[in-house]
Amino acid sequence: MTRTDPDASPTPRTAAPAPGFTGPEPTAPLVERAEALALLAAETARARAGRGRLVLLRGATGTGRTALLDAVAAGAAGRGVRVLRARCAPDKDGEALGTVRQFLGRGPEGRPPFYGADAQAESDACWETLRAYAERGPVLVTVDDVHHADGASRRWLVGAAERIDTLPVLVVATERSQYDVELRPAGLTHRLPPDLVRTHTLAPLGQEAAEALVRAARPGADAAWVAEVVRAGARNPLLLHALLDDLAGLPAERVPESCAALYPGAYAAAVAWWLERAGPATGRVARTLAALEETEGPRAERGGGARGPEVLAGAAGAEAPRTAGWLTAMTHLGPLTGEPGAVRWAHPLLRDAVLAGWTVARRQLAHRQAAEALLRRGDRAEPVARRLLHAGTVGAPWASRVLGDAATAALDDARLDDAAAFLRRALHEPLPDTLRRRLLTELGSLEYFFDAAADGIPRLVEAVRLPAPAHERVHAAIALGTALFGRGETRAGAQVLRGAADEAPDSAPARAARVALVQLSDRDLELRREMYDWLGEEADRCPAAVGPAGRALLLRYEVTAGACSARDAVRRIRALLAEPAEPLAEPFLLGTLAAVAQWADELDEAERLVDRALLGRTFSVLHPMHHALHNIRTDIAAARGAWNWVLAASRARSAALRQPGPANGDAHALIALVETGRLREAQHFAEGFDLREAPDSWELNRFLYARGLLRAASGETTAALHDFLECGRRQASRSVVSPVVTPWRSAAALCRLALGEREEARALVEAELRLARVWGTPRPVGRALRVLGVVTGKLELLRQAVELLRDSPAETELIEALLSYGRALRAAGDDAAGLPALREAAGRAEQAGAIRLRAEAQTALGTKGPAGPAGASGAVLTAGEHRIARLASEGRTNSEIAAQLHLALRTVETHLTHTYRKLGIRRRGELARALAPGWRG
Repeated sequence: MTRTDPDASPTPRTAAPAPGFTGPEPTAPLVERAEALALLAAETARARAGRGRLVLLRGATGTGRTALLDAVAAGAAGRGVRVLRARCAPDKDGEALGTVRQFLGRGPEGRPPFYGADAQAESDACWETLRAYAERGPVLVTVDDVHHADGASRRWLVGAAERIDTLPVLVVATERSQYDVELRPAGLTHRLPPDLVRTHTLAPLGQEAAEALVRAARPGADAAWVAEVVRAGARNPLLLHALLDDLAGLPAERVPESCAALYPGAYAAAVAWWLERAGPATGRVARTLAALEETEGPRAERGGGARGPEVLAGAAGAEAPRTAGWLTAMTHLGPLTGEPGAVRWAHPLLRDAVLAGWTVARRQLAHRQAAEALLRRGDRAEPVARRLLHAGTVGAPWASRVLGDAATAALDDARLDDAAAFLRRALHEPLPDTLRRRLLTELGSLEYFFDAAADGIPRLVEAVRLPAPAHERVHAAIALGTALFGRGETRAGAQVLRGAADEAPDSAPARAARVALVQLSDRDLELRREMYDWLGEEADRCPAAVGPAGRALLLRYEVTAGACSARDAVRRIRALLAEPAEPLAEPFLLGTLAAVAQWADELDEAERLVDRALLGRTFSVLHPMHHALHNIRTDIAAARGAWNWVLAASRARSAALRQPGPANGDAHALIALVETGRLREAQHFAEGFDLREAPDSWELNRFLYARGLLRAASGETTAALHDFLECGRRQASRSVVSPVVTPWRSAAALCRLALGEREEARALVEAELRLARVWGTPRPVGRALRVLGVVTGKLELLRQAVELLRDSPAETELIEALLSYGRALRAAGDDAAGLPALREAAGRAEQAGAIRLRAEAQTALGTKGPAGPAGASGAVLTAGEHRIARLASEGRTNSEIAAQLHLALRTVETHLTHTYRKLGIRRRGELARALAPGWRG
């Protein structure tokens, strides 16, 4: 037989491998085999002295067993030892004693030794033939790949090992000992006593030896390239030589990750041979692992990911314990790397070669089977869904359910790309119309906002056209209408919502569609007037016809028009919340009431309403209230002066949203930059928006106000005045006159005063004060009093502003009032009263992180550097903060405080964070001392 052994240690060659690749010729120098050679040399000498033995060389595929056998045979022949050789192959194991006949040949007399009539006679004849060889001189018998020998030959060799100890015969056999997923038969010598056989196991090449082998082939290669080749070759001589053969024509810059870049293809053929030797079960596990890793990347969930033994075995149809053993063995040998549960192929090129020949359909099946294994194990929806992303259509209800659940979880975590991927995949499953409509609505919403390559509207149109109950169709119509309004197609959006409302005119879904239209009409002045006129008429005719959400919108309209007090608004909020909720309209109700509560300085109540709406979300991201609720949350943080939170949240949403022109979050971010003293960064940020191309909206008005504050802080008084007046003009066109929305009049008044236009300034701020008193909360009234006091120079107005704002959560407004009051007192020659006010302003600004105001206070005080704490610790806390801090100092937990005060847990946590910062402490245990009378940090 002339078949070349696949386990030979090969040398580089240039000829392309034949389709029946059997491995390169074993002529390469041996590396790291000195111990084995020494053993064989000693055993050869022992045999020449008349004492024979069986030596078994064991090792994994590709570790060079054949090369070592060839070296021993060559050395023995050079010393006058007769060499009898046989090479076994899996397709030649059917002939009884075929391996023995191969190495005995025709015998020393030149005639066949097989003359017996039965198996025992033939075996005895073979033994006599070997004895005849031995009588003529020392004999070396080499049997390569004895694990492929026929059963009769294996039994004969075991018997010979028991009889050759008195003959000059050395039998050297090689045996594959790699751990496979399929349980292999016992080895050749498992029944022989140790004194009759010497066994030596060939390990994979060490790292240094493998690198030396590569450098010998490419002397000029750098260390990184050499290390990469070693990983791709898995420290396996067979794979390393085959890879070096293919890389011979490529520069030593980077090892490819695809076998398509290699020529003549020896590496891929060697890997295929290596897998074939391991058996079909091992091949399936190896390729399944490669398929899962190919789509999962280098990182997996530790201990139990889709590449863990249990799931991998399930996906490949193998036994989990054997699969776990194979993963451990291959990690030790070099083809695999990583930790349990996150094992991967040592190099992408090796993974690609393992996958070669596996069709797309077979890979998809592996992913499906992995998903099913994860599902059986009880994993969360997302890992299962990630497998389904790469599987073909399952056609079973569990697949769409898992994908939908995973999309929901991804949305809750704001992982929008993941959510969109799960939804797209779910739409490939057979779905009932109701579920398909829901998924189309969610996916179309995501694509509209977050995918620059798709606008999502075609999916929303399809969702609206699908047959569904009225509430389901309205849900889709609201999303489509929002998209069309956002794209500037206000009439088309209005038509969609009116069409949905007209299908069941007196139903709750119809009311939700009309409320959505009223909410969206803010983008079109003419439509806005039309919708609020209609809403008011309907509410007068029959309040139930517009529902609680419609009346909440009317309340908001009255507030912004300056026709409602905060006390009355809060009373009406309570009444509306007490009415039965309509699910489709509830987000509008909660969001609208949260906005009004925030204006009324009921910040905790507003936060509860926002949390209730978002945590119980039954609407898509493409919904008028989704963006509105996040806006209100930012408004609340800004009212509290939490500038760092405002910046982080606003930037995150602005980066995700595809919105033309500035958003509300951008306006707050600009104000936050100004308040934290980052004027240059603020100017750069503001310059990123071309307001000439921005669509008309209330958010543009808010940004104009913010830019005015920036310009005023930068000394550009005239430009700032222009922004404030333009903001006011635009708000007036919407019938928005109350300063609770944007206090542009007082800001413009300060600019007028700076330009020497005192009377114009006074008229502006007096108008704001009148409107603020209609609303009646400390924040707008205190602000207007402060500015009027600055314009008129009246100390009493400034004192009133300070006293009023002490009961307001608007810390920034109080600091501004203290600054103005302190300056005015000192200008009047009353340093005894002015300096404490300025010191308190400086301390509060320091604790609130209001850098701009701190700098102004320090300038007024004539000091530099951080200001000290402002008086007793209790004086710098709001009433709400002091109440929560006192309960916490008494040992109550956050949950207990929240329950006692009827607050959201998050509100308690936020207040305590602010309190720690203001008091200059770091832990709960310091509260009691910090709250003690007269304590100073």
